[in-house]
Amino acid sequence: MTDHYDVAIIGGGPVGAALALALRDNDLKVVLLEARTSEVNTSDPRALALSYGTRLLLQRLGAWQSLRNVSGIATIAITQKDSSGHTTLRADELKVPDMGYVLPYTALHAALQAALHDSTDITCLYGAAVEHLSSTQQDALIRYRRHGTEHALTARLAVVADGGKLLETTHPPQITDYGQSGLIAHVTCTQPHPGYAFEHFTAQGPMALLPYLDGYELVLTAPHAQAEAMLAWDDATFLAYLQQHFGDRLGSFTGIGPRNCYPLRLKRAPDITLPHMVLIGNAAQTLHPVAGQGFNMGIRDAWELAQTILDHAPDNIGSAAMCKAYRDARRVDRNAGIRFTDGLVRLFSNDLPLLAPARAAALSLLDHLPFAKRFVARRMMFGANG
Repeated sequence: MTDHYDVAIIGGGPVGAALALALRDNDLKVVLLEARTSEVNTSDPRALALSYGTRLLLQRLGAWQSLRNVSGIATIAITQKDSSGHTTLRADELKVPDMGYVLPYTALHAALQAALHDSTDITCLYGAAVEHLSSTQQDALIRYRRHGTEHALTARLAVVADGGKLLETTHPPQITDYGQSGLIAHVTCTQPHPGYAFEHFTAQGPMALLPYLDGYELVLTAPHAQAEAMLAWDDATFLAYLQQHFGDRLGSFTGIGPRNCYPLRLKRAPDITLPHMVLIGNAAQTLHPVAGQGFNMGIRDAWELAQTILDHAPDNIGSAAMCKAYRDARRVDRNAGIRFTDGLVRLFSNDLPLLAPARAAALSLLDHLPFAKRFVARRMMFGANG
């Protein structure tokens, strides 16, 4: 017999887990399928920059309270290499405790999984690799392999929360290759500024330093070949390069941890809803890491979808009306987030001589317009629907 659920969530990463938590205790039959055999991803090296708005959502889900070793971001300094133009965003000017927070991906995933353990009405299937996803007039059909055996289930609504490769053949995403890779590592310096994050634009691409514990989480973008070459540099060469591009605002860079590199692309699903299916998180859109918007948008996807599901429960889950309501609810925030990050990359990742003074002037003007700074900061913290 084929099991039937109200909602089937494909992907047990933070976004999928957040959706499951937002649906608990509502008399719904929910299953979460995760291809990894372990409950917690302990191998992902990324640090996450969570916005203050994401913190509020995680608190509602019961996951924030158990997190430890989280570093707050009270100030964001935005600068451009070889330019006096700058803007500084401060949490106290916005009357919030912090603008954002930095923590390891693995820590957040563990906290969300721990909260799921306390939920008795969510079925979690680990080691369940989904091989087929389709829909009928009534529901979605999912076929998956677990412990070497093929299984099938149906659901009123199937939610793809990770990757989206299941649908790429029939519904190919729109992809923009920025020609850049992101290099991440933990760095230490002689004069750290606790609570200060730095977004520094260079011709090769943006560079972010996010305060975490004894130093900073570095996110550096560069052309693919250059980023790959930088992985092979010795520590002294890499730190000297970092010093040259960032200057001495943090004193001298003294150490760097393991480096990892990944390509940067804008990947956007042409439609985030299909019959009895919804795409959220990086299955719906994968953004450039500039301004740290991608993951936070994914958590907002999960929260908004949960509210839409509950608004249409029990009889209209997965209906065309429910899918349209979710699509309409996310349109402004999703499109604005994509345009914002894509625009920043295109505007700042070049050395065109005529643009440099215009960028410097724009940053300095923004710094002297409190209402404009509040607008930008609130977009970063809460999205376009904030």
